[in-house]
Amino acid sequence: MLVNLNGKLVSKEDAKISVFDHGLLYGDGVFEGIRIYDGNIFRLKEHIDRLYNSAKFIMLDIGMSKEQMIKETIKVVSASKIRNGYIRLVVTRGVGDLGLDPRKCSKPTYFIIVDNIKLYPEEFYKKGLEITTVAIRRNISEALNPQVKSLNYLNNILAKIEAINHGSFEAVMINEQGYVTEATGDNIFIVKNGQLFTTPPYIGVLEGITRETVIEIANSLKIKTHEKIMTRYDLYTADECFLTGTAAEVIPVVKIDARVINDGTPGSITKKIIREFKKKTKILGVKVKYD
Repeated sequence: MLVNLNGKLVSKEDAKISVFDHGLLYGDGVFEGIRIYDGNIFRLKEHIDRLYNSAKFIMLDIGMSKEQMIKETIKVVSASKIRNGYIRLVVTRGVGDLGLDPRKCSKPTYFIIVDNIKLYPEEFYKKGLEITTVAIRRNISEALNPQVKSLNYLNNILAKIEAINHGSFEAVMINEQGYVTEATGDNIFIVKNGQLFTTPPYIGVLEGITRETVIEIANSLKIKTHEKIMTRYDLYTADECFLTGTAAEVIPVVKIDARVINDGTPGSITKKIIREFKKKTKILGVKVKYD
């Protein structure tokens, strides 16, 4: 495995950063997870745009152009020889002292990992996933806006732990008003009466790139799609439900809080979207020329 560490390709064993890096000390940084499908880096430009938007929000100067970051990403993917895998691109505030002051960090650190990832067993993509609503509330926008993919994912991790303690692989997170937001790392969609519904970003949701792709697919299939504020009632009474995310891709949900969704099997619209999504992964993005 090769890692691009500040522009240099190094082995996994040699990919080391300082214990004084504020990404480690305080979660001060941003990241993106990106997929590679048959040598195609899926929607790379959109991921880089979102990375830079997150960095701008936290006033982190990455120190290079988007075009250069794209080149650095392609460089490590090409050298790794991985044609189907996962990229983790991380930018931290950099090395500082033990205080919070970001001005003490003179230069950001970035690293790009290329590896494999598998969130859920393959059987769940065929039979569907069971998920659980948890007590941990989603971060409010006035604290840490969920649109920012920061290195501080403790809110999501605590929700994941609670779901695991309930015997589930994934959690439904609600906001302080009791409205459904998203899962710990995925957006939520439901189907009702042949129409598609998902939660709006302003309710406390990351505007996922897989989410946007699914909306594009639904539009092309003439499936009416709506952003709607939802409660758990909407989830329980849905005809179909599925999650979307870079790592998770598109995965059906068949049971929520012990309520069976429809007949307890992945629905026809969900299956159709999964088929179309797989087609998109090969054509949307940047093709890599391997060494």
